[in-house]
Amino acid sequence: MSRSIVSALCILAAAGLAAPAGAARPVSRPTASAAAVAIRVLVPGGRGAAGPAAPARGGAVALPSFSFPRDGAVVVSGATQATTATGPAGAAAARATSAVSDLSLFDGEVTADSVTTAAAASIAHGRAGGTATTHVVNLQAFGRRISGGRVALGAWGSLTVAARTVGSAAPPGVRSAFTSSLAGLEISLRAAHDGLPAGSEIEVAVADVATATARLRPSAPPPQALPGDRPQLLPPTGALLGVPQVITPPLGSGGYVFPVYGRAHTRDDFGSLAPGVNYAHGVEILGQLGQPLVAVAAGTLYAVGWTRAGGDRLWLRDRQGNEFYYSHLSAFSGLAADGAHVRAGQVIGFMGDTGDTQGQPTQLEFEVHPVSLLYLGAQGAVDPGAYLRSWPPVESVALTSGPGWAPSVPGTAPAPEPGAVLVSASTVASALGRGASALRRALRPAGRG
Repeated sequence: MSRSIVSALCILAAAGLAAPAGAARPVSRPTASAAAVAIRVLVPGGRGAAGPAAPARGGAVALPSFSFPRDGAVVVSGATQATTATGPAGAAAARATSAVSDLSLFDGEVTADSVTTAAAASIAHGRAGGTATTHVVNLQAFGRRISGGRVALGAWGSLTVAARTVGSAAPPGVRSAFTSSLAGLEISLRAAHDGLPAGSEIEVAVADVATATARLRPSAPPPQALPGDRPQLLPPTGALLGVPQVITPPLGSGGYVFPVYGRAHTRDDFGSLAPGVNYAHGVEILGQLGQPLVAVAAGTLYAVGWTRAGGDRLWLRDRQGNEFYYSHLSAFSGLAADGAHVRAGQVIGFMGDTGDTQGQPTQLEFEVHPVSLLYLGAQGAVDPGAYLRSWPPVESVALTSGPGWAPSVPGTAPAPEPGAVLVSASTVASALGRGASALRRALRPAGRG
């Protein structure tokens, strides 16, 4: 059991969850705690470093950069952030999130664009439980891409992605307890390296949560269990919002297809840090300008139009009530209109780079909002990756006879009328070699003389 887990259980017991000697009944008030640290360096018998660390009673702290030691020879990063939140005693909910960007360890031997962890714990019908998730973007060790698990770092150490310790052992007098300690990255040194002695540890994006409830004397029959009693699907509370969803609920009876026709590459950065929002709510599917985009399911289109961030965008609601978001389109097909009914595989738009992705690779930003999580609003989005990997691509597409269109952008002017006729270079060259009369014949409109 990790040091964080042991500490959490001690805090819960000290809070009065254990029954005092001679008491007629145990204390019934549930308790929750949370801790978050962006980066922690542990050195045996020496001085390590940690920062930033979020307040224990709830709050957030951020730093523009972090380095250890001062010259950054061991750890250097860009922006770091740690956040904690705990609900009132009657709710017993806790949340911890931690994020680090532009990470470099040991002078670039280990790098990552971003590391984000989120952990939540709560009590439902007297039982403690929780969730935890980690998102690491572009992790590399010695120039080699690392996708997960545990890998050796030469002969001197090891790297573990999403190092998690979970405990459910309840102290005396406690009916149910849950503790979770999660580190996005954990580096352990077996031998001295770059000034750190053997036995040192570096933890990146640490989130710890714990919650527990005492044994209660039943005064009424317990409520019947419901499918929504899973902690991930509990009704929203202030302590559980802002965390990327870690579940992929079933969407319905099937019949879904991949949203892009032709060759495309999916970059799954769901849950990573994103400008303007807490985290990325979808994935980026990279392709070619004008590549056809198709309806993933039979359903109804709505909110077809333009926004400053999403550019040309639309929503599709399928027959089960699930909703899908397409943005950064270059244009819409003739089918795209509010209230239009479409079938799976029909072309509804074309890939582009409108909105806040101008100048970036051509892409479709695609989000999935299951009907079971729509009550969470934008935070009910789930990682589309698992769905996309199971959806087959369409074999062929048919374009509607009507022209496609793109909404006008505020502040733009219509293009001027053409003032010249475009003639191919070969036609001009051949005409010039035959004199002025030949040039006049080349420029004569088709169908005349």
